[in-house]
Amino acid sequence: MIKKIIFCISLFVTTCSWSQDNTASPYSYYGLGEPKFRGTQDVRSMGGIGIMSDSLQLNLLNPASYSRLLTTNFSIGGTSSFTTMKNSSESEKVQRTTLDYIAVGFPVGKIGFSFGLMPYSAVGYRNENTFENTNDQTTRREIKRGEGNVNKVFIGTSYNINKKLSFGFELGYHFGEITNNYIEFITEPAVPLGTIERNNSNIRGISFNTGLLYQTKLNSKLNLQTSLTFSPETKLKSDNTSYLSTVSLGANNIEIVDNQNGQEINVADTEIRLPSKFGFGAGIGESKKWLIGSEIVYTQSSVLTNRFGNPENATFENATKIGIGGYYIPKYDSFSSYFSRIVYRAGFRYENTGLVIRNQSIKDYGMTFGLGLPLGISKIDLGFEFGKRGTTNNALIEENYFNLNIGLSFSDIWFKKRKID
Repeated sequence: MIKKIIFCISLFVTTCSWSQDNTASPYSYYGLGEPKFRGTQDVRSMGGIGIMSDSLQLNLLNPASYSRLLTTNFSIGGTSSFTTMKNSSESEKVQRTTLDYIAVGFPVGKIGFSFGLMPYSAVGYRNENTFENTNDQTTRREIKRGEGNVNKVFIGTSYNINKKLSFGFELGYHFGEITNNYIEFITEPAVPLGTIERNNSNIRGISFNTGLLYQTKLNSKLNLQTSLTFSPETKLKSDNTSYLSTVSLGANNIEIVDNQNGQEINVADTEIRLPSKFGFGAGIGESKKWLIGSEIVYTQSSVLTNRFGNPENATFENATKIGIGGYYIPKYDSFSSYFSRIVYRAGFRYENTGLVIRNQSIKDYGMTFGLGLPLGISKIDLGFEFGKRGTTNNALIEENYFNLNIGLSFSDIWFKKRKID
């Protein structure tokens, strides 16, 4: 087990580029960017419902699940996204591969612990526009570009109040850097130099998450599982800087910034509110056989603001996410058929993201499928997601995406006294 953890940590270190270029969505311009973490890969394959407690696998959406572990678990997951972005007249394809989470969980009696690292949000967009300036009768080319992300390192614990009920608490520290560039050239009459305004936000702060899990038998076969989570509103501190300079275009349209004669602009530091979040879910099923459930998450995202003022025609409203999904295992203890031990998953997800642009609420729909491939008490999770975000109405952009998710879950028994040394 130790060798596996060392290998996966080495993999994580060599892919530190996950903290940059994590998205290509134009909607990541707003707020803190595009939310990234949607659960471990097994949860994502069931429409994102986090109502389960598993004795061999982490559920990172509800900290109350940690004390339900029977083995030490190391989980790591990544996603390859293939997106077609289109408006009313043209389309463009982009692809991104990112690391989604890395976490360790372990039980100690009735108590469970977990810690790890995951991306919280990501910014990655490039918009170009040509317009006529009526003040000086010039034609101008405007480029808006942003990159960066906010990560979250967390530690959590939970306690089994009894065999049916557990309570958990998680503390998270958010940190990251986001840069927005605004570039403008006069193209007619042609002027060789343009201007660039570079706004940088260094973000950090603490968040909290609590959860309850309750499970009980309805009869000799059927089980009821319920989940409750709550995250109170917190504030992140944003240390802001702004820099103004001239820029020229070199070979292959590479932007060359004059850093010698630039000017730093005094801007105030700000506080960014992380909205409160409440989730409730329930499901019924037969242990180690099947489950079907649903979860709804309400986020008070109307309190969100942009890092440098609020753009025109964009506001925030409260967000709602609804997930429906489940799994089926033909025969978990089959000796003759490996396919009978595979976990087959499916789900559907609907989300009103809380972002409103030009009076259009930006919504996100997704159909999910997945397989849990057992490797002893460890597992490989494969997930497939087809979805759509946004709209082409009112000159907006629609994103049609396919996500391929891969998760590795390694389990081993720690903290158990050996009878023979």
